[in-house]
Amino acid sequence: MNRQELVKEIFRKKSFLCVGLDTDINKIPDFMKGDKDAIFEFNKAIIDATAPYCVAYKPNLAFYECCGLDGMNALEKTVNYLHGAYPKHFIIADAKRGDIGNTSAMYAKSFFGNLNVDALTVAPYMGEDSLTPFLEYKDKWTIVLALTSNKGSHDFQLTEDKAGERLFEKVIKKTQQWGTEDNMMYVVGATQGQMFEDIRKVAPNHFLLVPGVGAQGGSLQEVCKYGMIKDCGLLVNSSRGIIYAGHDEHFAEAAREKAKELQQQMQKELEAL
Repeated sequence: MNRQELVKEIFRKKSFLCVGLDTDINKIPDFMKGDKDAIFEFNKAIIDATAPYCVAYKPNLAFYECCGLDGMNALEKTVNYLHGAYPKHFIIADAKRGDIGNTSAMYAKSFFGNLNVDALTVAPYMGEDSLTPFLEYKDKWTIVLALTSNKGSHDFQLTEDKAGERLFEKVIKKTQQWGTEDNMMYVVGATQGQMFEDIRKVAPNHFLLVPGVGAQGGSLQEVCKYGMIKDCGLLVNSSRGIIYAGHDEHFAEAAREKAKELQQQMQKELEAL
């Protein structure tokens, strides 16, 4: 999915919601846990319930890898289900990959070639040769970690050099030499609030993937106030706040209501552009 197609879907659905499929086998409803295909069946129910209200899904690889082959099979089935049933939804593999060039090339082949997702999160710490293999795939997106929502983000990302430039600013400026606003996004945590103003000074036109709304306490209104641009430029993710909204046989309906609630808030923000 290219940028034009993504923007078209955002304004058609009046939503820039990304649903995070962080499916923890220990947190799904008890009545599903005996099913060998429980992870996929849970995901399928969540997807069917929330698809009208979101434009993207983001499975986090850790929740699948920890379950071994069964987990990876569930991930593949989830992605294939999205391709078949909801082909206009943007699929992000949240894997935070990044290694020396030949290793990154294999990661890129795995996610963009074999799994055929639209986007992959990457860690930029190892520099240009670790990112370029991902950027070589047409109509695929590399989503670079820039300013994250976790407490530890302050340990490195906000450190300044002698000229007062913070590390996250240096990362954003440097990576723009390798990719473009049509194939690169940045991860910026919703809990960073007004920092989105600083992000937009160095990345005025790039899409931002924004985790942290909902369970982590980020404010959608603040994100939009400081981060939204004319074609939206945001994919705001909610994981636990949606997929674990309910814990019984009505869990999918509860997820639908949470997704709908966020979509309605997003519609207001888009209409105010």
